[in-house]
Amino acid sequence: MSSKLVVAAAAALLTSFLSQAVLAQASAPLSRADVKAETKAAEKAGKLTPAGEAAAPTVNSTGIGPTKTRAQRKAETLAARKAGTLQPAGSTQKADVAIQKAPPTTTRAERKAATAAARKNGELVPAGEGSPTDVKK
Repeated sequence: MSSKLVVAAAAALLTSFLSQAVLAQASAPLSRADVKAETKAAEKAGKLTPAGEAAAPTVNSTGIGPTKTRAQRKAETLAARKAGTLQPAGSTQKADVAIQKAPPTTTRAERKAATAAARKNGELVPAGEGSPTDVKK
């Protein structure tokens, strides 16, 4: 081998070992205090990933918030209650109650006949096995 080739190989080998040593020193483990400080800084900057299944940090939503104060919302609610326009919560909505109280559009005999026909044609879905759209025809 020529001496230039040996010198070049030795220089490349020395460079690779030195770069690994430098990189190893740069990636030394952080102390607990350093990690806590970094976490606090990321929290203030809004760069922490929220708990759960988020893939990336969410954008800090500062500046986005309610347009009315709590007192304004409470005053509007009290005024709506006084005027009788406040909608009740839950399944006691007027539309739900009206649907429940509406008489059926078919007789019991018609429903039984339709069920018997569906059973005969194999259109009924066994209990717990899916929705009617899963039926094979």
